[in-house]
Amino acid sequence: MMKMDTIRNFSIIAHIDHGKSTLADRMIQLCNLVTEREFKDQILDNMDIERERGITIKSQTICLPYTAKDGTTYSLNLVDTPGHVDFSYEVSRALASCEGALLIVDAAQGVEAQTLANLYLAMENDLVVIPVINKIDLPSAEPERVSLQIEEDLGLDAELIRRCSAKNGTGVAEILEAIVEHLPPPQGDPAKPLQARIFDATYDSYRGTVISCRIINGSVKPGDQIIFMSTGAVHRVEEVGLFRLKKEPSKYLSAGQVGYILAGIKSVGDAKPGDTITLKDAPCSSPLSGFREVLPVVFSSLYPIAADDYEDLASALEKLQLNDAALSFQKDSSAALGFGFRCGFLGLLHLEVVQERLEREFDISLILTVPSVRYRFMLTDDSELMVDNPAHFPDPSKISLIEEPYIRASILIPERYMGVVMTLCMERRGENTKYHYPTPGRIEFTCELPLAEVIYDFYDRLKSITQGYGSFDYEMLEYRPSDLVKLDILVNGEVVDALSQLVHRSNARARGLGACEQLKEEIPRQLFKIAIQAAIGNNIIARTNVSALRKDVTAKCYGGDITRKRKLLEKQKAGKKRMKTVGNVDIPQSAFLAVLKRDAG
Repeated sequence: MMKMDTIRNFSIIAHIDHGKSTLADRMIQLCNLVTEREFKDQILDNMDIERERGITIKSQTICLPYTAKDGTTYSLNLVDTPGHVDFSYEVSRALASCEGALLIVDAAQGVEAQTLANLYLAMENDLVVIPVINKIDLPSAEPERVSLQIEEDLGLDAELIRRCSAKNGTGVAEILEAIVEHLPPPQGDPAKPLQARIFDATYDSYRGTVISCRIINGSVKPGDQIIFMSTGAVHRVEEVGLFRLKKEPSKYLSAGQVGYILAGIKSVGDAKPGDTITLKDAPCSSPLSGFREVLPVVFSSLYPIAADDYEDLASALEKLQLNDAALSFQKDSSAALGFGFRCGFLGLLHLEVVQERLEREFDISLILTVPSVRYRFMLTDDSELMVDNPAHFPDPSKISLIEEPYIRASILIPERYMGVVMTLCMERRGENTKYHYPTPGRIEFTCELPLAEVIYDFYDRLKSITQGYGSFDYEMLEYRPSDLVKLDILVNGEVVDALSQLVHRSNARARGLGACEQLKEEIPRQLFKIAIQAAIGNNIIARTNVSALRKDVTAKCYGGDITRKRKLLEKQKAGKKRMKTVGNVDIPQSAFLAVLKRDAG
């Protein structure tokens, strides 16, 4: 059995793009787990989207065999975490499985919003934090200033700070020594009943669900019958092992170790992150704390562009859900777009990733409806209704109160951008704004905002007005009363349900006018005039027209009396009027996409 004092479980946490995955690459190379020929950048990121965008979407784990300067061989379990706020629940579960963390800070950018958020997550889990200043090779690097920030803003010990350049490998060996020296070994008792925390699960089409777990107490081996404490499901263990670059089976996993369990589980949804595994025959007395269901925040309907692809989309979503338990979906239909699915996502990045994976991996072209959040309606009969789809908006006469979710946004910016950022927050109905100066020249700005105002283009706007220097993080608050209305878009008098959206009354006219203008550009001209309108109930609040194509019916009249021409024009006018009453307008797919793109950016 492996000695517990030679095990170190740690995580790498940082703001997006501060170099987590690159540092993990260098550590893997230093521990000789991969040959030069087999190596590729972002070796732990196994999705194409992760490589292209340079982000980590799924947590990854690897066990590094490291021989320290004193000759002792240690087993270093690295849990690489996503950096984006949409995946913060995965980060928190990964951190709960570790004793320590490396906090990476960019030598040029310094401390940013998610650096703070992730540090607080690490502190909640009582982790020992080693600060690492990365990218010291950049011409704009200011390691001295960043060291001061780490010491003053974050309150971390300056003596623990390590400097490195993950890109060229400078200082990485010193970081591995610091992990062995400063991070504590895991606590636990192999003799106690099994207690293991699930922090991730992925799906293998041949073996079923692969559970990534940290063994807190006890041990598990092939043949054991395990039980999931949140669902009560029982499974027989087929294989256990450690994560190298490939899965490496072992005879058992015992207290302190991080590894995988295969037990013929059919879907990822059965192995929920944060759940506790124990043995059926000798169960532990209580589950580990910290388990909660992941709830979707943003909702959007997905429709296949070709109606024939509906069955393919259904099976693609089922397969995707096997690898992504946070994705939820149910059947939906629209008069304009046919059959589709109403899906729930953790945030806008999660939505983009799912859309991109469906289009790439399953070759399905999609239309998305305007993303929305879940609103709470109090009705006059004292019942409560949760609505995330404009189609389910209740009768206004039966509504007594509408509430929408609010968030607390934390924005870190250089001082010179204070005015434009405050204006942006005010435009988005921000309230209770506060700010303080963590260091000279930098402002931490907190503001309470409706989540619906943030999910469209808030982050993109923030990045552009601060020239890339603004960083953004948020936490969910509570539901608050709001004056919401259902905005309908009518084309030629017909409501296009796929373009309906729930908006605040103060934004309704601007949003409606924007959608009308966008549709005017996209809808092809007909032989009759087409009215495009935005309405709240029966009240039209914005309108524009697609003017009619005009055939020159007087071309055959050469000279003669003007009444001949007038008679032909009157005849044409009457024909167009009749055509308009029976004329049906086909809205091209590009029009839906144009309106969505306008709303999303």
